[in-house]
Amino acid sequence: MLLPRDWNPDCAALPLAALCMGVIRLAHAITINMPEQSITAAVEDDVLFPARYSCNGTPTIQWTFLSPRERRGVAVWKPGAFSNVSAEYEHRLLTHANGSITLLRVRLADSGYYVVSVSESSGSSKEAAIVLTVTELLYEDLQYLAGFVAVLGVLAGLLMVSMWLLNKICKRVKRQWRRHALPGSVTPSPRKQS
Repeated sequence: MLLPRDWNPDCAALPLAALCMGVIRLAHAITINMPEQSITAAVEDDVLFPARYSCNGTPTIQWTFLSPRERRGVAVWKPGAFSNVSAEYEHRLLTHANGSITLLRVRLADSGYYVVSVSESSGSSKEAAIVLTVTELLYEDLQYLAGFVAVLGVLAGLLMVSMWLLNKICKRVKRQWRRHALPGSVTPSPRKQS
């Protein structure tokens, strides 16, 4: 095998080192699998934000909430260790070892982007996001509507009964008036005393 004259064995090691570093980085690569990109829930529902990660080291998992008005941390934890849940979500959040979280009793203000970040001690990290849309059920409006319809039904019933009674009274008055007003009717006349 003929080698070029300017071949330097130290230079040959550089591509090999770069290749090895690439393999090492691939070995430390983080992947996040998000089966859903958006979730729609009603107020007071419990919502699972599904996320699965894979990595070689022990990761740190962090969830962050983003909306047009604000950005706030939701939770940070390492699997098998304690969870650091922010005060806003303290009694409404469950963390899962696979990277998922469950938000209990969602509110309208919970609508927005939820970003999960998985990072390793080596410095590599990856992010993914889910959009949550919280809708309000209009039970109160339906209750008001049902009450309004019931009141209208009662009023309509009262009107019908009162019209029926007025009709009966009107017919009786007409009969009495006709009896007294007929020309052939006999009315007692006063007797003359002699």
